[in-house]
Amino acid sequence: MTKEFDLATLLAERGAERYELHARHLNHQLPRMLHTIGFDKVYERAEGAHFWDADGNDYLDMLAGFAVMGLGRHHPVVRKALHDVLDASLPDLTRFDCAPLPGLLAEKLLSYSPHLDRVFFGNSGTEAVETALKFARYATGRQRILYCSHAFHGLTTGSLSVNGEDGFRKGFAPLLPDTAVPLGDLDVLARELKKGDVAALIVEPVQGKGVHEAPPGYLRAAQELLHRHKALLIADEVQTGLGRTGKFYAYQHDDGVEPDLVCVAKALSGGYVPVGATLGKDWIFQKVYSSMDRVQVHSASFGSNAQAMAAGLAVLSVMENEEIVANAAAVGERLKSRLAELVDRYELLADVRGRGLMIGIEFGRPSSLKLRTRWTMLQTARKGLFAQMVVVPLLQRHRILTQVSGDHLEVIKLIPPLIIDTDDADRFVDAFTEVMEDAHKGGGLMWDFGKTLVKQAVANR
Repeated sequence: MTKEFDLATLLAERGAERYELHARHLNHQLPRMLHTIGFDKVYERAEGAHFWDADGNDYLDMLAGFAVMGLGRHHPVVRKALHDVLDASLPDLTRFDCAPLPGLLAEKLLSYSPHLDRVFFGNSGTEAVETALKFARYATGRQRILYCSHAFHGLTTGSLSVNGEDGFRKGFAPLLPDTAVPLGDLDVLARELKKGDVAALIVEPVQGKGVHEAPPGYLRAAQELLHRHKALLIADEVQTGLGRTGKFYAYQHDDGVEPDLVCVAKALSGGYVPVGATLGKDWIFQKVYSSMDRVQVHSASFGSNAQAMAAGLAVLSVMENEEIVANAAAVGERLKSRLAELVDRYELLADVRGRGLMIGIEFGRPSSLKLRTRWTMLQTARKGLFAQMVVVPLLQRHRILTQVSGDHLEVIKLIPPLIIDTDDADRFVDAFTEVMEDAHKGGGLMWDFGKTLVKQAVANR
């Protein structure tokens, strides 16, 4: 007799082995890193923008699974949609029919960007980018893609070709023909376009690494340049899309911008079922799928599956009914303005920037001798250690989960669930203020941890 599978029992029996299992069978550096910085927590439950551990302690999530959890965890509307679609026993992924849910989700997504006409559904952000790169190259008949310095568009080979971080690219060459251009520099863009071989420029309207926003007017001017040279504009909205910056798409902050291709993912999943989508103009899709012989020239095995489509439809329904975009704009403005007030108070705090609920907090070299000496010690060992010193006490003392915004950066990035309220925002600011007070007073525990990070950085060289 076959033993019945019981997930609850399996987790009860083996859940405590989580870090050992990862160390033995998965990326062994992950548990090592988590142990080193004291992030090796055991979370038992999550809801909305909060986690709870086994002792019932509440943690505020200001990371949202790298922006996947736009609606927080376990939103009841998304949960119900997934129960409904499973209970419906749909004939999913037959491959030789046209199921209703993909069409309905595509129709809904396109309503937020009326200048676009068609959608391809994949399974992730990097797949959405890969699709856009392929479509742009085929539609224009050109190979070279331009991307912005410090960009992050994914880690599969195509999207890695337009990734601006050398640490990710190292050792994986050769990649696709590509060229980096500075974000906001129209002269460099024009120079590259004159060579006549550029298929597209791909750009994050607000870069995830460092939280740098495209200058006002840049996207529109870039679009005009690209179109003049018969090249395309690709907007990577994988992290910024679906309300993150206080508009449905971040490119909509710049009037007149109408990208030829738009990539979305992350929050569209509702935090449950991986999904990615590439939205584009009709003529591009017409070229790629130019005949019945090419009907499968680009596809994804799990793309358009019923669970992902149901989750996406539920997410968009919640965003409208609960005014999620407006909440991101309002709470984000409160959070950013309160943090910005601290810049003049703390010499280690250099800048606060961003839009909506995508905020970067940058640290910089202090002026006083004592703090400057400690800052220099950290910078000599490895740039980015001070930001890590701030992230750790936020979690350990204040139970707030955040992240450093990229390797070797003295920037913390806040990308919380879009449902956080003013109490959550104030909780973060109050905790962050305490951490900065400790740092400026030479708080022993914080700087002692800095010494530990320095030793670890030196050991890793």
